[in-house]
Amino acid sequence: MKVFGIAGYSGSGKTTLLEKLIPRFTAHGLRVAVIKHAHHGFDIDRPGKDSYRHREAGACEVLLSCNDRWALMHERRDEGDVTLDELLARLSPCDLVLIEGFKQEPVPKLEVYRPENGKPPLFPERSDIVAVATDADIATALPCLPLNDVDAIADFVMNTLQLQDRPC
Repeated sequence: MKVFGIAGYSGSGKTTLLEKLIPRFTAHGLRVAVIKHAHHGFDIDRPGKDSYRHREAGACEVLLSCNDRWALMHERRDEGDVTLDELLARLSPCDLVLIEGFKQEPVPKLEVYRPENGKPPLFPERSDIVAVATDADIATALPCLPLNDVDAIADFVMNTLQLQDRPC
C-alpha cells in the first residue's frame, strides 16, 4: 500500500479535495482507502441500538454487517492514542491510502493552503510536505499546484508514489 497525506488547517478544503481525487484514482483502476483523523470524539452508533448496547456492556469490538457494507467499531477504553501504523494494519489490501489529518505523521503530504484562513502555512516546518495546493502566490521551492486542478494534483500524487494504472 502506498500512503499519501492531505494536510491543512480546518476549513482549507481537504475533504472536498479528497472527494474529487478519489474518483480520479479509481478511474485508473486503483483501490483506494481513506483514513480520516477526527480531533474530537465521535460515535457512528446511536444509543438504544443493539450494537451500542453491546459496546456499553463492555464488548471490545462490535462488527455491524449488511449486504452493502460492514463496519467494525473497536473500543480503545484504556489503550491511549491510536497510531497511524495501527490503523494502516487494519485496512484491507489496497493500492493507495489517502490520509486526511495526521499532520505529524512522517508520510508524504500535500498541503492545502488558503491564506484567507488566517493561519500560517505548514510546509516551512514540515519536511514531509512535498507540494502545496493553493490559489495564492506563495514563496516556496516546493511544487505549487492550482487547488482547483484536481487532475494535476492526482497526476502529481501518482507520479510521486510511482503508481501505475491497473486494469479494471
